[in-house]
Amino acid sequence: MVTTLVASRVSPGRVGAVIGRNVGALRSGPSYWIVLLSGFFEPLLYLLSIGVGVGALVGDLTVDGRTMSYASFVAPAMLAVSAMSGALAETTYNFFFKLKYMKTFEAVLATPVRPIEIAVGELVWSIVRGSLYTAIFLVVMVAMGLAEPGWAVAAFPATVLVGLAFGGLGMAVSTLMRGWQDFDLMGTGQFALFLFSGTFSPVQDYPVGVEVLIQVTPLYHAVELVRGLCMGVLEWGLVGHAAYLAALAGAGVWFASRRLTRVLCD
Repeated sequence: MVTTLVASRVSPGRVGAVIGRNVGALRSGPSYWIVLLSGFFEPLLYLLSIGVGVGALVGDLTVDGRTMSYASFVAPAMLAVSAMSGALAETTYNFFFKLKYMKTFEAVLATPVRPIEIAVGELVWSIVRGSLYTAIFLVVMVAMGLAEPGWAVAAFPATVLVGLAFGGLGMAVSTLMRGWQDFDLMGTGQFALFLFSGTFSPVQDYPVGVEVLIQVTPLYHAVELVRGLCMGVLEWGLVGHAAYLAALAGAGVWFASRRLTRVLCD
């Protein structure tokens, strides 16, 4: 319902104008490209150091009756983390800077563009960044023999959905930030999700209470969706994970647009 409401109020042309402004900023110099590409290497280094390095000590895992190498278990999780990191980088630090310091959105609102269209435009732009990360990461996974090419292609739309969900969440959180110090709290929460969302060990290995807590967090659903597709396991549970992420994306955009209206228009 939230997603339908958001879509009904959005002008594609004005959303495109917001995206075009970001494209123009991208062309302004090489520094943004360096920052853009640097975000790809963190999950790749985790894959090589933990998935491959530690995986040599761990050996094979049996998950849901399927035996796989530890690197094959970790790689889809790092793929989901890539999508999350790319989307959050754009919709948290960059979004907050444009909102609080550059006053970019105040200038944009002097045009016919509305807050909801700013939110959707920034979200789409964050997906472009996240999709760049995941596309390269999928190529690495296929080259390392950690995913079949066909299933890698099937997993790519899922990573786009992950970017949508975390992009919406990132914008919503950014509109509540009072200053750069608040990002320390966000970083702690993001790192906790990274460690305890089934990324490095099955969630069934945790105590029941911890397992239930993990299963309500967004990165858990992202990891399970991407891992299932990378492994070629098509189950109805994947639909539930996708629905969770879609609902999170819609709610995040709706909340961010409401906050932008309050902050910029009141």
